[in-house]
Amino acid sequence: GIWGNSYWTQVGRLTPWQPKMAFDDWWKDAKDDWDNSRATSFYRYTAVALQDLYGVDFDRVTDEQARDLDRRIFENYRDPKWLHHVVTERANIELMLNDPHWGRYTFTTAYPFEVLVFNVNPLVRGFHLSEFDKPEDSPYEFASKHGLPVTSFDEYLALIDRMFLEAKDKGAVCLKNTLAYQRTLTFDRVTKERAEAAFGKRRTTLTPEQIKDFEDFLIWRLCELSAKFELPFQFHTGHGRLQGSNPLLLLDLIEGNPKTKFILFHGGFPWTGETGAILLRHWPHVWIDSVWLPSLSYSMAKRAYHEWLEQMPSTRILWGGDCNHGEGIYGSTELTRRCLSEVLAEKVERGDLLEEHAQRIGRQILRDNALELFPQLKDRLWKHKGKLAPVVKP
Repeated sequence: GIWGNSYWTQVGRLTPWQPKMAFDDWWKDAKDDWDNSRATSFYRYTAVALQDLYGVDFDRVTDEQARDLDRRIFENYRDPKWLHHVVTERANIELMLNDPHWGRYTFTTAYPFEVLVFNVNPLVRGFHLSEFDKPEDSPYEFASKHGLPVTSFDEYLALIDRMFLEAKDKGAVCLKNTLAYQRTLTFDRVTKERAEAAFGKRRTTLTPEQIKDFEDFLIWRLCELSAKFELPFQFHTGHGRLQGSNPLLLLDLIEGNPKTKFILFHGGFPWTGETGAILLRHWPHVWIDSVWLPSLSYSMAKRAYHEWLEQMPSTRILWGGDCNHGEGIYGSTELTRRCLSEVLAEKVERGDLLEEHAQRIGRQILRDNALELFPQLKDRLWKHKGKLAPVVKP
């Protein structure tokens, strides 16, 4: 469901829906589930979508409206054109970068507005094929399909080079890692010999130090390839696993790879001020992506936009939604637009910006900065040609 597959579940508990359960039976127990979290941004971004897309004020929803809303959502998702309509028309998104976590190394897209992101998490932990239980995520499966040997560490590194070629050929515009959910963002500069000691061995036979050596070496190697193949590198920072996810821990990696374009996700939440300080010092090759931030905390996002615009060129700020269904995509997009608009309006009212300059900054953050950072996108723009027809699979 829309709520069950939203970030709201991080701040609230949704009453389980049992198999074959009638909506009214579920609703009588679930209708109060949101009472303690209505002020949260995780609630607001979905509430905004339900109001705008369905005309339902969820703060005041009646039993009849809730029943009808459930029916309408169900019917919408029986139509493959619904998601396309919400993303490209209601949210007015032309192109959307997507990490297909259900099959990262198939390098395929499901939607005509979708742009591939090359997630490198599996490559970093590829010291042994037993690390992978999903063939679509395994570099060893990719090697097998392409007839590539992986019997040595050198061959594994050559495989990664080959995967970069494949990713770029299939349209990927950047790299992504979310390693901060599992480990520290402190990536030491490790020799190849130390990293090689872990290759070909199962996790159970390795020490934590050996595993970290392997992963650290791979991250530095991937930074080099990021620069070589001109694929900017997205890093998840902050919220998720707070221990070890402060973006300041990336400073040695950033300073050691001046040709790599780094993108710091979520503004480093909750360390948005620290992330701004990084850009103040290293802005020529670092970008802040405010993806998810207004949905995490609308007020913190406003404060961050105010501070960042005072610390760095406006070309260095990006945005995103980080959601997995149409309502979430719409809601997070709308929340971001409102948040940024309020910040720019406040700066105009205070006399810090001319209105025309504020409008330009808004266009930069919401569109132009991405086209500048990922120039491959310019050839994929389509709205000037009219509507983009959905791809309906047989």
